[in-house]
Amino acid sequence: MTTDHPAKRGGDGRDRFAAFSDRASNITSSPLFYVLCVLLVVGTIVLHFLHPPLSWLIFAGDLMTSVNLLLLALLKNAELRDSHAVQRKLDAIAAALLEQYEGTGHEAADELRRAIRMDERQ
Repeated sequence: MTTDHPAKRGGDGRDRFAAFSDRASNITSSPLFYVLCVLLVVGTIVLHFLHPPLSWLIFAGDLMTSVNLLLLALLKNAELRDSHAVQRKLDAIAAALLEQYEGTGHEAADELRRAIRMDERQ
């Protein structure tokens, strides 16, 4: 377990959790997933009206809590990596502008090119 920023773990390559997190983020932002969540909530409400044994109600609550916690971890990971990528691009743009203003080398322009293509590698 590490406390490093998700974007800084493992160098330039992507690990399996990052790829999984991206896929989960894409799935959870889809209309189909929203319908699934609505059905889960409606099912839980219907379950309350049917007056099942308490163990069924606890199981439904535990299921919803578990799904919520897993989604929170996956989506937070994707958010952190995205914010890091945006910040890196902004830093590269600022460095390139400064380099252009001062008329110095092309190191910042090269870094800007790498930052722009950063999303393609991930």
